[in-house]
Amino acid sequence: MRPFEYARPQNESEALDLLNDHDANTAVLAGGTDLIALLQEDLQAPQRVVDIKQVESMQGIAADGDGVVIGALTTLEEISESPMLADYRSLGDVVDGVRAIQIQQMGTLGGDLCHLPNCWFYRNGYGLLALENGESLVAAGDNRYHAILGNQGPAKFVSAARFAPALIAWGADVRVIGPDAGSSEWLPLEHFFVTPKVESQGVSVLKPGQLISHVRLPATTGRVSSTYEVLQMEGLDWPLATAAATIDLDGGVVREASIVMGHVAPMPWVAHEAAQSLIGQPVDEVSAGRAGEIAVAQATPLRDNAYKVQLAKTAVKRAVLSAADMLEGAL
Repeated sequence: MRPFEYARPQNESEALDLLNDHDANTAVLAGGTDLIALLQEDLQAPQRVVDIKQVESMQGIAADGDGVVIGALTTLEEISESPMLADYRSLGDVVDGVRAIQIQQMGTLGGDLCHLPNCWFYRNGYGLLALENGESLVAAGDNRYHAILGNQGPAKFVSAARFAPALIAWGADVRVIGPDAGSSEWLPLEHFFVTPKVESQGVSVLKPGQLISHVRLPATTGRVSSTYEVLQMEGLDWPLATAAATIDLDGGVVREASIVMGHVAPMPWVAHEAAQSLIGQPVDEVSAGRAGEIAVAQATPLRDNAYKVQLAKTAVKRAVLSAADMLEGAL
């Protein structure tokens, strides 16, 4: 680990000032569950680490009209235990899948959304795109856990944000602040993520000196939701495929639906056609299974990860059934 300055701001303005020193060659420390590893492996070498844990405005969960605003520093445990989020069941499903008390207590919502890929090429120093002499190391190497959708360009890693599918399926917005102290913008979380074509693009729209401060959820208005993660191990593990579904039911028939997949593409993958197939249909194994088939119809698996197509299809089916409380006993 290389030496760096350490700063501990008390408010958003101080945080932005500190982040924008050193030509913004800085890093944000929230829960630290991933940053410490990145520093130890020399994958990030900031001149300053800015510890934002004391910024009170970015903590906690509060009502926002009929909806809810969640501070970026809110921990997974707080999300799971908050009565204000009890009706957003898909968020609690994500926390349940993080099978480590330490991560639940320390990990933050903002940190999850900004989590860099777990791709072993990236984690071994080959960069986000894992190119060598212009050729993809992923395409030629061990790509068991890489993307099956949106992988036609140089980016073949999968987005590591576990909360993103559930939040996007709810139509969440994210507040981005900086780089100037007075600059802030709310944008749909769906538009926060990017699939990089060059190494400098990163995995989100965040520019140097910017950070997430809050996430805003609309009112549930009677909608139901669920997240289904396919995990290889019973302990702490990253999903092989994820699907989140938010559904508006009227008399057992779907009026509106949103389906978002995770860990199958370089960004959360919104399955518009799959969700549209549910409109006007009752939720059952047939309609949920059809949605799963449609969701992966355009998949282009790599040499070693075709198995993920079946996992993603099943995750969509089970997320839809679970949202309608029909998963028990289903295939």
